[in-house]
Amino acid sequence: MKKTLILALIALTGCYYDSEEELYPDNGCDTTNVTFSATVFPIIQNNCLSCHGSNPPQGGVYLGDYTSISAAAQIPAGQSGSLYGAITHNSSNYAMPKGAPMLSDCKISQIKAWIDSGTPNN
Repeated sequence: MKKTLILALIALTGCYYDSEEELYPDNGCDTTNVTFSATVFPIIQNNCLSCHGSNPPQGGVYLGDYTSISAAAQIPAGQSGSLYGAITHNSSNYAMPKGAPMLSDCKISQIKAWIDSGTPNN
């Protein structure tokens, strides 16, 4: 009886996730309808602007508007200042967001899709 109770408790409490991406890793990440205003800027806003949205920005990289984000996105990943290099933790760039976990694969894929489409201001 005691063993059954312990196993039941483990089964009920052993696997708790509070992140939808952890529960459903392939939750239909949309990389076909990526826009700057609805997809990319909210990612930047939630993960980058606390440091890179002020004047002067930390690290000298300002990401507070479309023009600056697009410019950083167009720098190849192996070069300093590259948005894509920073979010993928490319060894030539500072890993961003600093002091936080890497962005989810979905968010990185969405930013990459936007970059690959020419960084449109849409």
